[in-house]
Amino acid sequence: MRRRHLLALAPAAALAACTAPEEDPASPGSDGGGAAPSDGGDGGTAPSDGDPSDGEEPTTTAPPSAAEQLLEGLSPREIAGQLVLVGIAAGSEIPPATFEEHHAGGIFLLQVWEGAEQVDAVVDSALALARPELPPLLAVDQEGGQVRMLRGDAARETASAETLGAEGPQAVADAYTSIGEDLSARGLHVALSPVADVVDPELGDANEPVGGLDRGFGTDPEQVADCVTAAVEALSEQGIGATLKHFPGLGRVEQNTDFSAEGIEDATTGPEDPFLESFRAGIDAGAQLVMMSSAIYPRIEPDVPAMFSAAAIQDLLRDGLGFEGLVVTDDIGAAQAVADVPVAERATRLLEAGGDAVLTADPSLTGELVDAIEEWAGRGEEQEQRVRESAGRMLALKEELGLL
Repeated sequence: MRRRHLLALAPAAALAACTAPEEDPASPGSDGGGAAPSDGGDGGTAPSDGDPSDGEEPTTTAPPSAAEQLLEGLSPREIAGQLVLVGIAAGSEIPPATFEEHHAGGIFLLQVWEGAEQVDAVVDSALALARPELPPLLAVDQEGGQVRMLRGDAARETASAETLGAEGPQAVADAYTSIGEDLSARGLHVALSPVADVVDPELGDANEPVGGLDRGFGTDPEQVADCVTAAVEALSEQGIGATLKHFPGLGRVEQNTDFSAEGIEDATTGPEDPFLESFRAGIDAGAQLVMMSSAIYPRIEPDVPAMFSAAAIQDLLRDGLGFEGLVVTDDIGAAQAVADVPVAERATRLLEAGGDAVLTADPSLTGELVDAIEEWAGRGEEQEQRVRESAGRMLALKEELGLL
């Protein structure tokens, strides 16, 4: 398995101390070792701290990465804007304010895009509207089966996760290789896939968000973990970021959180649950994003949707499973699961819990969300550093995907 990517950090001091993803000794940007030690002066002089003769490793400070340098030059609003990803429906245009006024971190494609020309036009528009030095992250839901936003000559048809899971990891790898190739050809950077949810066999198709749409690789945690690993590695080989969803799992809920605020509680999943193994496997395989569920998990944190839960994000996902990448929400723009939560809180509650970026299927909410993040960051040093930390992760992801 590939190593996990280190994408984090953000306050200036933290960024200087802990910079880029772990690199191979011969990789670009790595000097392969520390600086040469001092000669220590006269032979009778005691060795200084860090001299190899006293048994300690010499220490060096790595130069700042492109993401770190960019973060230091951004305004508070530009930093806040990086934490909002905006949904653009097929056939619609990007509102210019998305990038020109709100400095959104990027866009994701909604609904079904029937041809390459249509996709290329929106990609070109995003690049033209955003500042060249602050490029947009471009993502799309491309899972296979019923959930394929790119169709026609924009992307090849791939089977559903349920079909691929029954055929095994090699079939998954082949399908996700073609998905990665197609996204790369259209200038996109991130697949909002694979689904890592393990479907409860007692629910089956009654599990509306996953089982009912054939979006899950199966009902056995080990089998699903193998398939998730294959999908993540195949996308990575094509230079496409993978998104594990919907943490900590939607395989045990009945209703779809996009359309209902009822029936979206999972009373079984807890911190030691075997259904989490597919997420662990995807993280170990190098997934760069994790999408949080908007369902509620009483054994993790009662009465709190996972996307707003510090116990789910910080304690379980980051500390427990070791994920260091970008944590994003499921849709918070049009989804019924969060309809009763004030728009501003949909962003700030994620940040308070340790998450990073919100996805809104409603572009008209972009300004309000960015306003809320900017205002929250201005409340004090702790909030400011929390927002900078998340913006640092977003920019580090962009750097790793070759955007900076």
